[in-house]
Amino acid sequence: MSEKLWTAVEEYVDGLLIPSDPVLDAARDASEDAGLPSIAVSPSQGRLLYLLACMVGAKRILEIGTLGGYSTICMARALPADGRLVTLEFSPLHFEVALVNIEYAGLSDRVDQRLGPALETLPALEAEGLGPFDFVFIDADKQNCAPYFDWALRLSRPGTVIVVDNVIRDGEVIDARTRDKHVQGIRRFFEAVAVEPRVTATTQQTVGSKGYDGFTLIRVNS
Repeated sequence: MSEKLWTAVEEYVDGLLIPSDPVLDAARDASEDAGLPSIAVSPSQGRLLYLLACMVGAKRILEIGTLGGYSTICMARALPADGRLVTLEFSPLHFEVALVNIEYAGLSDRVDQRLGPALETLPALEAEGLGPFDFVFIDADKQNCAPYFDWALRLSRPGTVIVVDNVIRDGEVIDARTRDKHVQGIRRFFEAVAVEPRVTATTQQTVGSKGYDGFTLIRVNS
């Protein structure tokens, strides 16, 4: 088994199930042209986020980590006309690229972009009474994954679904002695989820064009 095979299978399945999307293609191209890191979700992952948001009937979505807005667009498309997606981004460059991409997608009326460190922005959302959110996607700096999860819980309700991306880290997540701050952050996140009685969670390992990684799916029970 190899990444070449994983990618070929992904391309085959995506070619059948996920038609070419000019808006998302433009968002990816604009992000690449602006020099953003190539770490946005893949088309199949974006479709998964869209389907999950649809399945929970989300009207309020929170995203931690906008990047160029690819995943933002995928999820915002699942919202009803009166729905709202709040997305948080630390980098001014990423924020501006996403702003243009979201406007091009025709979704500016449903997307509320916030610039600044998420751990400073999240308390402001609570103070503004913007929760509870029906769906939360966490895809930001991994060293703060545990506090992001804590905030997701504070801004959720029974039935809220939380998705956390990039939690396997090429398998490095099992290394208890790692000095990698990103892996350490993911391990703290897993430890927090493991002792949290209010949620039910599972993690799926994934392979494909993004290599070997995975995501955690969480449902808030109470």
